[in-house]
Amino acid sequence: MATRLNSLLRTLWRAIRRLSGDDGYERYLAHHAAAHPDVPALPRRVWFALQQQQKWSGIKRCC
Repeated sequence: MATRLNSLLRTLWRAIRRLSGDDGYERYLAHHAAAHPDVPALPRRVWFALQQQQKWSGIKRCC
């Protein structure tokens, strides 16, 4: 019973992290390792700065 509850809580926690984007760097590392194994991955700070720049630069409106 306790292991099933722990498994459920872990799954819920992963879903929350995914929805909030908190696991973005881990997903980036997994993709980078699979798609670009010969190129070093960006450090967390650089990756985060690029994500913020991409998110907040440019016009963000429909019209």
